[in-house]
Amino acid sequence: MAKTPDPDRPPGALRRTLLRLCAVLVLALALRQLLLWESAEAEAGLGQLRPWMLVLFLVVYALLIAVPFVPGVEVGLTLMAMEGPWIAPWIYLATVGGLSAAFAFGEGLSYARLHRFLTDLRMDRICRQIEKIQPLGTAARLALLEARAPTWARPLVSRYRYVLMAVLINLPGSTLIGGGGGLMFLAGFSRLFHTLPMIGTIMLAVAPVPIVFWAFGVDLREFL
Repeated sequence: MAKTPDPDRPPGALRRTLLRLCAVLVLALALRQLLLWESAEAEAGLGQLRPWMLVLFLVVYALLIAVPFVPGVEVGLTLMAMEGPWIAPWIYLATVGGLSAAFAFGEGLSYARLHRFLTDLRMDRICRQIEKIQPLGTAARLALLEARAPTWARPLVSRYRYVLMAVLINLPGSTLIGGGGGLMFLAGFSRLFHTLPMIGTIMLAVAPVPIVFWAFGVDLREFL
């Protein structure tokens, strides 16, 4: 028996959505490789990056780190290792900007639009979860998240969720759970975090490494 077409899924919707995802992924990876290559070229023969190249790199880096599952942090570490302490404050600002943009995008994305996108991908289980969460208020949504969390993590979810997000951002291997961009997108989309406290959390969470590089003059070029 032929399968009845789903009226909620226009013909070719899955293919178009997958093509869009592939295009974004290819672009992100291409920009990342270009960034690493240009950094290596600058280190080999040009010394510090030229101003226009620095601006370009920081913009690309901020965009990369905002994309879920893209390991943009390692690009920033590579730049700090190749350019020395002077670039650390700029990497810090770009990191804060990229993660804040990911949070703002998640916060501004409507449930209906994400539901339609996931429907095209045939992610029916996640769509059902969105349908369940959408009508809930903040307190009910937080209670649901707390109930699903492991027992040891429930106090973090209910009372210290900003601290939890700061820890997850810095967690080694966080790319496997979405990376900084993915975590910030989910934080914004959950509607459980306020904008200014979240930006403050990002600023504090990503500060330690640039501070070590800049304030203490750490220059890894001496060991390369």
